[in-house]
Amino acid sequence: MFVTAALAAEAVADGEKVFPPFDSSTYASQLFWLAITFGFFFWFMSKVIVPRMGEILETRQDRIAGDLDMARDLQNEADEALAAYEQELAQARTTAGEIGQKARDKAKAEADAERQKVEGELASKLEEAESRIASIREKAMAEVGSIATDTTAEIVDRLIGTSVTKAELTKAVGAARG
Repeated sequence: MFVTAALAAEAVADGEKVFPPFDSSTYASQLFWLAITFGFFFWFMSKVIVPRMGEILETRQDRIAGDLDMARDLQNEADEALAAYEQELAQARTTAGEIGQKARDKAKAEADAERQKVEGELASKLEEAESRIASIREKAMAEVGSIATDTTAEIVDRLIGTSVTKAELTKAVGAARG
């Protein structure tokens, strides 16, 4: 329970001791020392504590501003490095595409040359085969006349029983063929 000023005055009147801050006879000295103490602490705060706190806050603010500037510079460097990387990557892709296209063109040219070589060989073999077929056909056709003449001579001999001269048979086979 708190003792009020009225109770303190009653206690003093009864001869009892009262808690000094509640003793009305000491109010003036308490107010005097309160003013002196408050003045000293105010002076001490304004001359010592507040300037030091101001310096600390200013130092922190400068450090934060410096860190922000450094972070901004590092971000700019990172952006520049990223742009350079993307440019080099695009250039590498272009170069790879060119190399790939050259390789495809070279392979296509080699394949075309090989195909033309094979086609040339096949064409020469085809011409050679056709000429052999033509010569065989000519031989066969040349021999067809003699075979036809021989066969006709044999047929006439067996059917008629007479032999015919070779000149007559050749003349007759030539007339029949032509």
